[in-house]
This record gives sequence, structure tokens and C-alpha cells, in this order.
Amino acid sequence: MIQAIAHPTDFSPAGALAFDHALALALHHRARLDLLHVGGSAKEGDWDKFPRVRQRLEAWGRIPPGTPAGDVAALTGVAVRKIELHDSDPADALGSYLADHVPNLIVMASHARSGLARLLAGSVSSSLLHQVQVPMLLLGPAAGGFVDPQTGTPGLKRILVPVDHQPDAAPAFEALVPLIEGSAVELDCLHVGKTAPMLRDPGGQPIAVRLQDGAPVETILAEAHGAQIIAMASEGRNGLGDLLLGSTTERVLAGASVPVLALPVG
Repeated sequence: MIQAIAHPTDFSPAGALAFDHALALALHHRARLDLLHVGGSAKEGDWDKFPRVRQRLEAWGRIPPGTPAGDVAALTGVAVRKIELHDSDPADALGSYLADHVPNLIVMASHARSGLARLLAGSVSSSLLHQVQVPMLLLGPAAGGFVDPQTGTPGLKRILVPVDHQPDAAPAFEALVPLIEGSAVELDCLHVGKTAPMLRDPGGQPIAVRLQDGAPVETILAEAHGAQIIAMASEGRNGLGDLLLGSTTERVLAGASVPVLALPVG
């Protein structure tokens, strides 16, 4: 069950699509929504920069125009909190907060830097992915959305789930189940290679896995055509290659035309 969703935002236009997804999923699950922003110091007027929740709910027809803030939770099932954190390092501030106030899902935009740019500038989403053991729905620079912009309704029909022998995908499936609760979604499990791993769902039933040859990242991106999400088990970076290029999940995120759901497996 999804009870709390966190949406870190830097107030940039690039984060608007991620906010729509965070709000739409909070409505679907009737979950609390925490809007998080990190500033270097307390500034007057920052509260006005947060995403306009009531304005979006009115546009989607979820609340009547002029609804008071105090009535939103009763009408929608979504309690919204706007939280300002003050730190010079956004990744550290968000990591500490989320470790203490663990949500069921994090939804955020990602610049998805790779190579030298990532080493020099870093990535808040990448840092959180390795700090916080919480599923993260990440919208990369090339990603479109699955939320109807007119109604705020999630349109999930197919999720591509790339799987491998390592990391073990079983914990990822356990984390995925509550996220798709109440949705008629096809899970399309894909292994890039010759021999598929043996998988079972949380109920113990075998999971069909189709095979595809090719380079892993490029093949996953090609096979995501027609899916609304790529859901990937993620265990962090391993070795010099991952340090320089980023993990497979990060490289998929950089080129994905759909959001990437990173499912931590420890």
C-alpha cells in the first residue's frame, strides 16, 4: 500500500511533469504528498514558488474552484505538505530527510548526467538512488509522461521490466506490487542475453521472461517502445566502468523516452 509519496523539486520548469506524476499517483493511492525543496538559507517568498497543488486539482476537475486549502484532503484523500530544507548540498539534505521520514515512493525529475559531467556536477537523483532504499520514479531529460494532462489520470498499460541474474529481481517485484495496485498493467519481463533468470512472483508463481540479444542499454531502450514505464532493479554502482559511466539504470534513464522506476534491492 502506498501511503506517502515524496516529490523533491528545484522549482524549475523541467520539474512540472514530475510534479503532475507525483500528484496523480497520490490521488490514485489516496496518499500523503510531501513537496520538498532545498535552499541554501531561509528566504521570504519561497513558499510561493512551490507547485500550485489546488490550481492543478481544479484544472483536473478534482476540486471546485476556490476550494480552501484545509478542504483538499477531505475532498481528494491527499494531504499535502510543503517542506523547505536549508542546506548547501541538496543531495545530503534530501537524503537525510528521506532517511528519517521514509516515503513509499519518490517521484522526481532527473538531469541524468553521465560520464565527466556526472563526475564534475553530480546528480541529486543519482545520489538519492544510492542513499535511500525507496522506489524512485525518475523522469529523465527525454522522458514523456503517462498521466493525462487534462484529467490527471494515470494511463498505465504496460511496464517493461528488464531482469538479469544479478541483481536478484525478486525484491524488486515485491516493491513493484504495491505501486501498481488497482491498475490493470501488463508486466513485460525482458532479459538481454541467452539464458533468462528463473523468476517467481510474490505468490510463488513462475514469471515468463522473454529473451533479446544486443547491448543491454540500447536493447532496453528499443524494447521500451509502447511501454509507459521501465522498471529496473538497482543495487548501485560496481567497478570502474560504472563509476565513470553510471550504473545501467542511470544510463537507461539518460536515454529513456518514458519514466524509469528504480527499485532498490539492497
